[in-house]
Amino acid sequence: MIAANFIAVAARMSLVTFIGIYFVTKAGIDLATVGVAFLCENLARGTLAPVFGALSDRIGRRRLLVVSAAATVIVLPSFLLVIGPLSFIAWSLALGTTGAVNMPVASALLLDLAPPERRQSVLALNYTVISVAYTAAVSPAGFVAERGYGLLAALSASGYVLVACLYALALRGPLPSDPASEAGVARDTLSAFSDRRFLTFAAMACIFPLSMGMVVAVSPLFAASMGLGEGYIGLVLGGNSIVVVLAALPVATRMERSGPFAYLPLSALMVAIGLASYGVINDAAKALLVGTLVFSLGEVVFSSAVPAAVARLAPAGRRGAYQGGWALVQSLAMGSALVLSGALTARFGWQGTWLVFAGLALAAAVAFGLKLRH
Repeated sequence: MIAANFIAVAARMSLVTFIGIYFVTKAGIDLATVGVAFLCENLARGTLAPVFGALSDRIGRRRLLVVSAAATVIVLPSFLLVIGPLSFIAWSLALGTTGAVNMPVASALLLDLAPPERRQSVLALNYTVISVAYTAAVSPAGFVAERGYGLLAALSASGYVLVACLYALALRGPLPSDPASEAGVARDTLSAFSDRRFLTFAAMACIFPLSMGMVVAVSPLFAASMGLGEGYIGLVLGGNSIVVVLAALPVATRMERSGPFAYLPLSALMVAIGLASYGVINDAAKALLVGTLVFSLGEVVFSSAVPAAVARLAPAGRRGAYQGGWALVQSLAMGSALVLSGALTARFGWQGTWLVFAGLALAAAVAFGLKLRH
């Protein structure tokens, strides 16, 4: 399971990290259109995620994961066929549909396999492995992109071939799961959004995927607009994972004693400082380096604490549905990053944009802190 996640993240992020640069600088598509298309991808992924999550509670996780990986082999490199806004949006919707399976179903399966008292450590281990995959893929991918995006597409697609094989062959036999709830799939799909506790948590926690979208999708465009090359951008963003690799598991092990909610105010505060660093440091190379590093300190907390918190909120038999509900929130937040940053940059410039998002993260830190007092 963790090996499949490693390869999937490496294959996806090696391409997705730089694909915004491709569409803007190579395909000649304006930033606003890129933002809309990426939002469409995240809307498709988020909207369908609760459906696939609830469905996996009933028919099993494995078959959905195999189909998703196989479809991604075809969809992912098809960005090379994009010739205008309509084909761009069609490709984005297809990629979002395949991703709608993997996000909630893979998380739910990992939680099925983990002992309840060790879930946060298992999630941290998984995130550590994912971070290693991100570093191992993104750092060289920047240099591959400089040679040609066709080569990068081929490498990404081959990774998903391996993922499909792992899900089909390595996860044979019966897998543990909670008994499905007695409600229908439709009610399970919507169950998280009728839960006041979940909605309150999601309203505060959405700052984490929103900030992740800023770092992963927007910071490369910010850096490129300031004259930095893909090679340096890839090295810095890949270096983000070094912090996560070193700290995520020991931090999560320590947090398990207090539960997944206790350190979220501190995490949001570190995210706020990291986003502000992009805006207040004048040297672009230093801003990218410092902002990414400080953001990573917050990431080591929320990367395992947020899914563990969602798992704690989920009633029996609806783990996949709740992970799907969070995947919807996560996708909407991440997908909004490019659109919002495009609109804000046109009005306030890069510095003002980063400071607006830093202010949102600071507000989330205060909200989490006040919530913990009650």
